[in-house]
Amino acid sequence: MNRSKNVLLTALVACALTGASAASFAQTTTDAPTKADQKAAKKQSKADKEADVAQAKADKKKTEAQSKANEAAADAKVKNAKDAE
Repeated sequence: MNRSKNVLLTALVACALTGASAASFAQTTTDAPTKADQKAAKKQSKADKEADVAQAKADKKKTEAQSKANEAAADAKVKNAKDAE
């Protein structure tokens, strides 16, 4: 009984080590990017640039709107101060 356990454990350890080495080999091999991958990366880059431009425009509009709101609030304070006199 003891011998069969040892044989079984040895077989399991051997399988585990073989699987681990095959997995590490599979992870280290890399293929060059395909033409489709390059095309997709180029499209993604273009989309990212367009998104950045759109975000910058939105930020500019927000800043301008906030500036106008601040100016209107200041004008209202001035008017209230004059009315209080």
